[in-house]
Amino acid sequence: MDNLRNYIHALVDFSTDSWHLLQSALTLHNFKKNDLLLEQGKVCNSLFFIDKGYCRSYYVIDGTVKNTGFFFENDIATNIQSFGSGQKSEFNIVACEDLRTIIFDKSTLFELAAQAIEIERLGRHCIRQFASRQEEFSNLFKLYSAAERLSYLENKYPEILQRVPLSQLASFLGVARETLSRIRRRRLTP
Repeated sequence: MDNLRNYIHALVDFSTDSWHLLQSALTLHNFKKNDLLLEQGKVCNSLFFIDKGYCRSYYVIDGTVKNTGFFFENDIATNIQSFGSGQKSEFNIVACEDLRTIIFDKSTLFELAAQAIEIERLGRHCIRQFASRQEEFSNLFKLYSAAERLSYLENKYPEILQRVPLSQLASFLGVARETLSRIRRRRLTP
């Protein structure tokens, strides 16, 4: 849990007492590649801190998979809308490699947040950081072409290009795999 503790300390001031209190909301859980962390149609009652490996969020429209996010080590994966509102999730989150997570249980976390201001503050910071990243990726699609989106990922999130298969990356960027291959070839050709 050292990675999680470092992650928390990077976000907020967090005392040893709060860390010990938080333990009751945390569960270490391993997922095998292709295991679902969250299934479409179910309520999301967890925040998943990615300790090792990576996962992706996606939904299926008319048999076509649309990737919406990738979560790597020291990221939080969740469905923020389902987590906050109790509505059913519109997408899945699946392990793309064997995955080690630390799961924050929603009900226990909320109980602890009512008792300790540091835990409440941590929850707000985690959700804010998650929402900021989602907005960042949403803006990519509003403001940039596919080639510009690829360039942005190369500069800001190189691990996505290094670890995510080309077909999943193309889906995330909103282009066909062949289109992504053409964009990459054009950039390599002088």
